[in-house]
Amino acid sequence: MGNSKLYKGSLTTIILKLLEEHGKMYGYEITQKVKEITKGELNITEGALYPALHKLEAEDLLEVEVAKVDNRLRKYYKLTEKGSLETISKLKELEEYIRNMQVLVNPKWSIE
Repeated sequence: MGNSKLYKGSLTTIILKLLEEHGKMYGYEITQKVKEITKGELNITEGALYPALHKLEAEDLLEVEVAKVDNRLRKYYKLTEKGSLETISKLKELEEYIRNMQVLVNPKWSIE
């Protein structure tokens, strides 16, 4: 993907949406799902993902469930009730942003 800076501000929304759809996921699973969905166009690094997950957890939007998998502890992240409400809000914001950008780059489109 040419400009990952465009996606940086959307990382929280991406994480929240994936967790809304899949219930609970662990970090590596999130990175792989994004890569799969975007056909490799968007790669989320661990250096970007884990600080975002920790921030969302600190804001009480995510809760962590630890499970033992293959003799290792794996952290699964899932939405809290507050996180579910925030997901709805973030998706509305993103839809509005996309609509406004479409109008700006292609004035033939109208905002309705």
